[in-house]
Amino acid sequence: MNNGEVWSTRTFGNEDRLPRVPLPTLEDSCERFLGWCAPLLTADELETTRSAVAEFLEPDSPARTLHAALEDYNAQDGVRSWLDQFWPTRYLGRRDRIALNANFFFLFQDTGRSQEQRAAALIAAAVAYKVRLDAELVPPILQRGVPQSMVQNKFLFSATRIPHAVQDTARTQFPSTARHIVVFFRGNAFRMDVFGPDGQPHDIDDLVGGLQAIAKAGAVRATHPAGHLTTKARAEWAASRQQLLAGNAEALDTIETALFCVALEDFAPADTLAACDQLLHGDSGNRWFDKAVTLIVFADGRAGINVEHCELDGTTILSFVDSMLGTPTEEHLRTSGATAQGLPAIEPIEFVLSDELRDDVQAAAGAFAQYAADTATVTLSYENFGRDRAKELRMSPDGFVQMAYQLAHHRAKGLVGTTYESIATRQYQNGRTEAMRVVTPEVLEFVSIMDDPGTDAATRRAAFRAAANKHIERARECSVGDAPEQHLWELQLIQKRRGAELGVTEPLSLYETPGWLIMRDDYLSTSSAPSVNIQYFGFGATSNKCIGVAYVLLPDRFNVYLSTPRAVSEQMYGFADRLTEAVRELQELLAAEDETG
Repeated sequence: MNNGEVWSTRTFGNEDRLPRVPLPTLEDSCERFLGWCAPLLTADELETTRSAVAEFLEPDSPARTLHAALEDYNAQDGVRSWLDQFWPTRYLGRRDRIALNANFFFLFQDTGRSQEQRAAALIAAAVAYKVRLDAELVPPILQRGVPQSMVQNKFLFSATRIPHAVQDTARTQFPSTARHIVVFFRGNAFRMDVFGPDGQPHDIDDLVGGLQAIAKAGAVRATHPAGHLTTKARAEWAASRQQLLAGNAEALDTIETALFCVALEDFAPADTLAACDQLLHGDSGNRWFDKAVTLIVFADGRAGINVEHCELDGTTILSFVDSMLGTPTEEHLRTSGATAQGLPAIEPIEFVLSDELRDDVQAAAGAFAQYAADTATVTLSYENFGRDRAKELRMSPDGFVQMAYQLAHHRAKGLVGTTYESIATRQYQNGRTEAMRVVTPEVLEFVSIMDDPGTDAATRRAAFRAAANKHIERARECSVGDAPEQHLWELQLIQKRRGAELGVTEPLSLYETPGWLIMRDDYLSTSSAPSVNIQYFGFGATSNKCIGVAYVLLPDRFNVYLSTPRAVSEQMYGFADRLTEAVRELQELLAAEDETG
């Protein structure tokens, strides 16, 4: 209940009652844009950017035409958000490889179960979630009494990204009528039914038996697994898929319609970092990276998930994972109506490959293995810091860690660089995320004062709190849609899609300014996944100088997974060392405030 309003308990029961994402005015977005990029620019760069913004805002500017088109689109029947075309263009329009570059992972907490028992329990939990989702019995997420959009849940099952030459599509069905999943083992793919002939889910013993049968049938490693092709850049994969379709339409259909994938690995990772790396990229012959959800289980029972990002954000996957892992397996089996029905129907998925396709698969495998090897990663875990400790120090937990990133980055590289943070906006219809840029004038002041030997502790604390408070203020603004980047970016995309039709064909100078280019060229790309059911969260870097910073901030622990191109890995390792120092130093700085009163 919120302000006396009673919300539906059905999964999708509140979607039509959620507010729409507010569409900013051109003036508001341009004013915020200048405020956001200014701390990153020289005086000359800022003046160049201001001039372009002034031109952008002129009464007869082409930007006015683009914005009017966006307003018209937002007013159309059936449109729930002015971002409804932005998201497909942003995610499905990217042309590089999605494996490692776009897909993200979670490493689950350990359970001590064997591989087959763990995999069977995860399958049973996911199937139970699907059964409840289809019946709209998954409760809507509420944040501070406000329901969040649950639309993304429709893309958890039987959802697959399909490559195309110019822009990909998403093949989805909700509710899915599929009864099967796809299990990979040693590069061999198998269809396994998780629902019996009468529509009842298989119980744990059935699933364990099915997985054991698959491990036996797939004992010999596949020589040319088609999954390697899913690592290619999208247009190249689209061309390969067209060739693959010629004799393998049924095999592709089986994978693309499957509820989800399960990858069984025949080894145990050497350590936590190795487990994370395998979840991020792994043996691409044992994956289908276009699949929305792939559950990955190692030989020692450790497990995680790899997620294709185009229709799914981390918050949706967190809810899914929390449901799977936060409820006993027996309860999942009871709620889904799982029954013992004997061994599930199992069938190998076989691809017939021409010599050309075999060469294609082999080349893709080698290129991706090299790409993964050219990515450096590190895990950090702080047992003496977490959400509770930050709150004890009267500091926003996210404000604390984001300022720690800024201080560490400044000390490691000698500069303050563009930093991205993802902010959830699911309280709106079709809400996903908003792009936040972390660097503010207060951040510049904070990092400068922290390394000025002439400042005392009180001055440093004041600067720290001011920067963290400004961070939280901006995060709140972003959460309610008061942010410039996606608005201005969508206008740029409208020109790309409809420029000729709208008579806007000449480049707009704003998009070539130092402000636009520098503000969006990440040095740090950050995102958080707070859940007690996961150990680590991770994704690849977004550019050849970027450090991907994925963090799990728990009540009593702070875990971080960093990634960057190996060519600049020394900078990442330096950042990691400085981050450890910063987390300790900033805690001590705030703790001293209590001691001195």
